[in-house]
Amino acid sequence: MEFWFLLLLGLFTYIIVRRSVAGMTRTPVWLLWLVLMTPALIWSIWMAVYGPDQPLPIALAIGPFVICPVLYWLLIQWGRRGMSPAPPTANPAAVNSNPEPTPEPTPVRPIEPAEEAQLRDCFPWSTFYIHNIEYRPQAVICRGQLRTSPTDAYEKIRRNIENQFGDRFLVLLQEGLNNKPFFALVPNPQARKDRPAERSQLSRPFLAVGLVIATLFTTAVVGVQLASSNNTTPSATITQLHEGLPYAVALLAILGIHEMGHYLTARFHKILVTLPYFIPIPFFPGTFGAFIQMRSPVPNRKALFDVSIAGPVAGFVATLPLLIWGLANSQVVPIPEKAGTLDPDALNPGYSILLAVLSKLALGAQLTADKAIDLHPVAIAGFLGLVVTALNLMPVGQLDGGHIVHAMFGQRTGAAIGQIARFLVLGLALVQPGFWLWAIILFFMPIADEPALNDVTELDNKRDIIGLLVLALLVLIILPAPRFITNLLQI
Repeated sequence: MEFWFLLLLGLFTYIIVRRSVAGMTRTPVWLLWLVLMTPALIWSIWMAVYGPDQPLPIALAIGPFVICPVLYWLLIQWGRRGMSPAPPTANPAAVNSNPEPTPEPTPVRPIEPAEEAQLRDCFPWSTFYIHNIEYRPQAVICRGQLRTSPTDAYEKIRRNIENQFGDRFLVLLQEGLNNKPFFALVPNPQARKDRPAERSQLSRPFLAVGLVIATLFTTAVVGVQLASSNNTTPSATITQLHEGLPYAVALLAILGIHEMGHYLTARFHKILVTLPYFIPIPFFPGTFGAFIQMRSPVPNRKALFDVSIAGPVAGFVATLPLLIWGLANSQVVPIPEKAGTLDPDALNPGYSILLAVLSKLALGAQLTADKAIDLHPVAIAGFLGLVVTALNLMPVGQLDGGHIVHAMFGQRTGAAIGQIARFLVLGLALVQPGFWLWAIILFFMPIADEPALNDVTELDNKRDIIGLLVLALLVLIILPAPRFITNLLQI
């Protein structure tokens, strides 16, 4: 099992490095990947040599998480310093024969000089008084003074630029380092594309349905193994496939409703988005989850918040009844002397505050302090639903929680919260070994996500309160139940 997790983690990390930094540094991708994978390799080697019962020394537990991110950053910066070498030539002697310095290339301007007056006309002085325009190779930065609300200013200037330049630019309203808003015009990659053809590529129902069927099969196979007390042969597993359907259907329902929450909310905000795609795997838990891809920018922080929070909330609402039913049909067993942290055959309900409350609600007086729970397959699916909800709510980078804190507090503050969350999860892993994999994944993940087009307008109070409640739900899921709660529940 550890091998498969390490393999998937390695592929996941390689894809992140390839997409995020390969274009900004000459440092080989494999070297950056190896640096990021070092903590996981150290952890895996220790587990293979000493077993899960021997805890990691503090130096090996914390040291790689401190050293590797710093080394990763230094390697990226080292590669950046070599990004602009002298242009190669087929005749080395020609370099010495020309004493005149090579002129610097003329920077690419997204707009022509004659179009600057048209651009300035798009910014009424009563809305956004322009001080200066900066031309970058891939953007036009318009700095000035905001004279009205960010929402009104963005909508008015966006319409003016669309009337003047069509769909040639994406208009961004961002917050600078001095906390002063500025506008940026970025060439629109979707300009003049065939929109009907583009939308047809987004809708691939046969692929989506095919992946659902494949994932239903792999999860049903896992469900047979969970439902059977003995190891079953592959041929017996196929004939007993119907026994694995309760687990499979429950898990796919939770994951599917989670992704449909994202999908429907994105469509409501008129964001181009693909259908949900499941990822089947041939071992526990039978699927690596599901995902959707947004193919157009998020218009504002309100839409970013709504799309991000809809998935975890919808998934959690689907998880609750399935988990409670599964717990009510589970068996109470004695706590074994050597039980794994997340052993479904003997799960300690004190693993989390919320799980302890739900377990007591479902099992009542038969659940006491010296008892564990042999989970019903549907309860296992519900427990995985809690895990998926908590992992997605982690306020880091591209995760739903990272988008939520970005929408609530702004991009820079959200990134700072994500950095703090990484170290808090690392500290939690020292207490709960089951969180080591979480700590590794979070440290490999980029800390910041992409801004919305209007990334200045703040959320309303209602959304801020909902966001805080959802982050409180994260705390209830991941924190172990303290003694006063277990005493109160008589667990």
